[in-house]
Amino acid sequence: MKFSYNWLQSFFKKKLPKPGELAELLTMHSFEVEGIEKKGKDWVLDIDVLSNRGHDCLSHIGICREISAITGLKFTRPNFAESKNCGGQEPQTKDFIKIEVKDKNLCSRYTARVIADVKVGVSPKWIQERLIVCGLRPINNIVDAANYVMLEIGQPLHAFDFDKVLGKKIIVRRAKKGEKIVSLDDEKYDLDESILIIADNKDPLAIAGIKGGKKAEITQSTKTIVLESANFESKTIRLARQKLGLQTDASLRFEHQPDPNLTLSAINRVAELIQEITGGKIAKEVADFYPKKNIPKRIKLELDYVERLLGIKISKKDIISILKSLGLNVKEKKQVLEIEVPTFRQDISIQEDLIEEIGRIYGYEKISAILPLSSLIPPKRNLQLFWEDICKNILKELGFSEVYNYSFVSGKQLSTFHFPPSNSVKIENPVSVKQEYLRPSLIFNLLKNAKENSKNFKEIRIFELGKIFKKGKEKKMLAGAATNEFYELKGVIDSLLNGLGISNIWYDEYKPTPEDSKIAIWHPNKCAEIKIDNSEIGFLGEIHPKIVESLGIKNRVVVFDIDFEKLTRFSSEEHEYQPISFHPAAVRDLAILVPLDVKVVEILNKINIAGGKLVRDVDLFDIYEGEELPDGKKNLAFHIIYQSEEKTLPTKEIDKLHQEIINVLEQDPEWEVRK
Repeated sequence: MKFSYNWLQSFFKKKLPKPGELAELLTMHSFEVEGIEKKGKDWVLDIDVLSNRGHDCLSHIGICREISAITGLKFTRPNFAESKNCGGQEPQTKDFIKIEVKDKNLCSRYTARVIADVKVGVSPKWIQERLIVCGLRPINNIVDAANYVMLEIGQPLHAFDFDKVLGKKIIVRRAKKGEKIVSLDDEKYDLDESILIIADNKDPLAIAGIKGGKKAEITQSTKTIVLESANFESKTIRLARQKLGLQTDASLRFEHQPDPNLTLSAINRVAELIQEITGGKIAKEVADFYPKKNIPKRIKLELDYVERLLGIKISKKDIISILKSLGLNVKEKKQVLEIEVPTFRQDISIQEDLIEEIGRIYGYEKISAILPLSSLIPPKRNLQLFWEDICKNILKELGFSEVYNYSFVSGKQLSTFHFPPSNSVKIENPVSVKQEYLRPSLIFNLLKNAKENSKNFKEIRIFELGKIFKKGKEKKMLAGAATNEFYELKGVIDSLLNGLGISNIWYDEYKPTPEDSKIAIWHPNKCAEIKIDNSEIGFLGEIHPKIVESLGIKNRVVVFDIDFEKLTRFSSEEHEYQPISFHPAAVRDLAILVPLDVKVVEILNKINIAGGKLVRDVDLFDIYEGEELPDGKKNLAFHIIYQSEEKTLPTKEIDKLHQEIINVLEQDPEWEVRK
């Protein structure tokens, strides 16, 4: 926004700082001055007025108020009479014209005044020069006077040719659908109900707050004028301006909601100016629609809070001086000041706003940068998060991807797994029927993930760490699903637990509790309890073929389901170091024919007990059930890895130990080691 340096100077008796110095002061305390330009005998200051101050500082008086507060120089505030009758006419404005406002929310105040016997012509040179410096084009003495006062006070004004107003009535209303208006610059605009207009009894006269119309234009033949000084709702003006693609100096100011109390001062000022330069006669008093007056706010300011917020002690005397210099009224009360905020400062509503004003006028550069004194106490270690991160990292290194699912399941999912709804938590107001229960297991949604991913991937390895909910309790679980063999996932569990510092791991026969006996999740012959010492921490098993088929998954799915809270109790950061043996390992294969109901874990336990510490690992690599085998039998094949940490095992010793394992396995008459 452009401001005239000479115009600003005219309000001060003492000399203002030079343009460059003034620009620096304004930039440091109020608004950034983006440029200074010499124009004839004047200087143009291009000031970037902040949007929160547009209501009072898009005017020369507003900037003067800022300069006065910053420099301490006193400026002469113009004082315009409430009523004026310079021409001595008895009739009042309301005798000439009537005002009707259809919606007081869109037009909070409308002030009008009539001036008769005006002589429209060229403006005085001093007015033209100031308008040009501020970027406006001179038109005639009436329009130029209105623009001059807008730049001076910040209140947009408009003048209508009184004789062209049909019915001698001004109506502020919404436009009707299909109405049109031709503006002063001969542009035609289509109007609708969202646009506020000024009209007479028949036609639109102006687009409210934006642009005047051609119908009541001031011309050389105009003798009597109606002055308009109004206050329109900012949102309505902004939306109309955007819709019409028409931005003006008036719309810019109305969009920043100027003080409604400015309308009277502005109309008196422009009436006085017009009479001075045209010799017109001003009608007595004004027509003023102002149903709800805008009154000053009162705010209590705690002096000790000023210091706490700014971090510097400013004396009470200086605080009062700064506030008064900004035009605020101050009443002292011990440690509290009662501030009356004039209506032109609509941006001040709480005491923090007042403290901001004190800080910027006092000078932020005077506030030293001091680091606060505080004790930095490291936060208490969150072991839950620590072990979560460890588990996630181990599983990701093992080729698993983490998934995040909703904590809800459907009644259909519960019935698929024969999970009793009576033991589930039902949502009172579910988003949909697919999310009517809180999940009692992570497995339900993991299987949905497996189904969707099986469309694009042959191998799936996913896991989730989250809470499950059952009647009266909730707990955190770690579950994973993979389209692998049972014993491949067993190796994953071994690696996970070893990575958590847990070594005493073993697998036991799955024995469902009475409440879980009807839940049809696990394959009857391929499920085991995961145990640490004698505590069960979870389950590992293949999903029952019927469930896999009902879900539409083509591959077998093996899952693990671990109680994470139990797992963290056994986890340890201290890992027992086990050096890699320098001695070679030897592998022997063993195939055994057993009844169909025999679990692999039974065979593994016997092999490990018989082999002792020389059996480093046992891997199941084949399960066969076919016509060539006797009825009710299956063939299991194992790799047995022998290795000593102390010596290279001789072949004879390995053969002897291997035979001992065979002898132990054949103690059961239904078991046959195949040679």
